[in-house]
Amino acid sequence: MIDRRHDVRPEISAYLERIGYEGPLDGSAAVLAELQECHIHSVPYENLDIVRRIPLSLEVEDLIDKIVVRGRGGYCFELNALFGWLLRELGYPVTDFVARFWRDEPAPPPKRRHQVLKVEAEGATYLCDVGVGGIVPRRPVQLIEGLEHQQGDECYRMERDPYYGWVLSELKQGQWCRLYSFTEEPQLPKDFIMASYWCENAPGSPFINHARAAIRTRDGRKTLAGEEFRIFTADGVETFTPQTKEEYAEALRSHFGIVMDGKEEDA
Repeated sequence: MIDRRHDVRPEISAYLERIGYEGPLDGSAAVLAELQECHIHSVPYENLDIVRRIPLSLEVEDLIDKIVVRGRGGYCFELNALFGWLLRELGYPVTDFVARFWRDEPAPPPKRRHQVLKVEAEGATYLCDVGVGGIVPRRPVQLIEGLEHQQGDECYRMERDPYYGWVLSELKQGQWCRLYSFTEEPQLPKDFIMASYWCENAPGSPFINHARAAIRTRDGRKTLAGEEFRIFTADGVETFTPQTKEEYAEALRSHFGIVMDGKEEDA
């Protein structure tokens, strides 16, 4: 297990700097939770390459370049692939699963198009996920059926379904609602290529027509839906739509830290 007192490889140090993590690296569950929360508050969920028809790469070196070096974000297959790589490099046992997303989908959802991580720490097993644009757990959720996880104003629990396997549910207005489900069939990196290709290209994909971005903040979240930016705080929500390309680019930079290069802007 890597310890913060020792040197780490430059790309790992750069990744930790990207997410603003400066604590120990002792393989503990507490550190795992801090890494996930730092990631969610630092790296935006976004599909801007997809809507610009720029092909995605799920290769680790390309993800490091995009997310760490160029300060971009990504969607689940990018963000969780890279976060899983980081955790493995830090000594955590990680298993990749493919999930079926339920929120805002017909029941049952038609496809499995989400990637999640099972991570082991200190003898316990956790669900980790940094790749959702909506409201989801900021910290790992222990894989124990029925155990409630209160995270600020949000509450989550894992349930078991005889057909769909593990189900992550959220408590909304007194009702438990499904977020996504997954079975414990380990996936290889190549197993996500087909699902990601569908998300990038299929006419029925929810990712191809409108720009999306989202990032957690300490008092809420920020989102982009098409051309409209939304800033959620404890006081409510502020919305605005930039009127020029320059204003749009500045809003991306100031609210999500995203700077598109010339090639991407023209795509």
